[in-house]
Amino acid sequence: MNWQITPYNESLEIEWNSVVDQSRQGTFLFNRAYMDYHADRFRDESLVVTDDKGRTFALFPACRMPGKESAVSSHAGLTYGGMLTLSQVSAEAMLEMFQSITHYYAMQGFTTLHYKPMPYIYHQYPSEEDLYVLFRLGAQLESRAISSVIDLLAPYPFSELRRRKVRKAEKTSSLLYVEGTDHLESFWHVLDSVLTTRHNVHPVHTLDEIRLLISRFPENIKLCTACMADHPEHVIAGCLLFITKSVCHVQYIASGDVGRNCGALDWLFARVIGEIRKAHPQIRYFDFGISTERGGTFLNQGLIFQKEGFGGRGVCYDSYQIPLSKN
Repeated sequence: MNWQITPYNESLEIEWNSVVDQSRQGTFLFNRAYMDYHADRFRDESLVVTDDKGRTFALFPACRMPGKESAVSSHAGLTYGGMLTLSQVSAEAMLEMFQSITHYYAMQGFTTLHYKPMPYIYHQYPSEEDLYVLFRLGAQLESRAISSVIDLLAPYPFSELRRRKVRKAEKTSSLLYVEGTDHLESFWHVLDSVLTTRHNVHPVHTLDEIRLLISRFPENIKLCTACMADHPEHVIAGCLLFITKSVCHVQYIASGDVGRNCGALDWLFARVIGEIRKAHPQIRYFDFGISTERGGTFLNQGLIFQKEGFGGRGVCYDSYQIPLSKN
């Protein structure tokens, strides 16, 4: 098949979003309303793949690598990237598409493609043809982060330590569970304080950006918090969830001193996991997020110990490097 490669532009937005929804791998992160919120920081280099009759079969979300003009990434501004394909795309077609895409980028002057395949837990149907193609193209693994994931169809039990902390929190009868954005600013204050104190960094998103994304995707982004009844305006622990068709991903977690002392985060996760299983029975995986830094070369043992205590086990978030050549 002679696949046609077209750079994405705003006139293709409706078609793009439609294919995202129909694809085997699409999540709301690939909707243009999400991808374009930080277009000022990530110059778009996305591609649309069509057949010789102009029918779209695949999308390639991508951006120019920040600080490295000769490199393109799928996708530096998102948790994961990956080719989005319709059900008809076979392994042979995926190989042909990738070859056309890498040739296109090479002809545009790029020398390297950084590719972050979507972890299998987000697939609505088996979709790892791209991993085979990476092998065929001589891609090199450049980073590997490990996340902790619960299989909600057959979850492991909480560890005794986590159960003990939940019981301790339950004895604090003044704890309140709250869903919704009313406490977003209070949660963000706790989150930013924890990140700056412990890691000298700020959240990837600003508070205004999260507000914007929640307004665009109110069904996909949910804030869950624990508060004290005598101070219901103050968050002592919380988590911001990104909800897709098959995964509930914890984008941010934070607990202040009061929350840590009473086990509020353990209590909160026990409640949140239960609520997700009731409200979203189609979701199979609860993803706590990665516990690694510096491209996976450093494992935060305390952080992953906590997540594994909830029953989470390893799923990798990888990044590959593909050399590009005009030949």
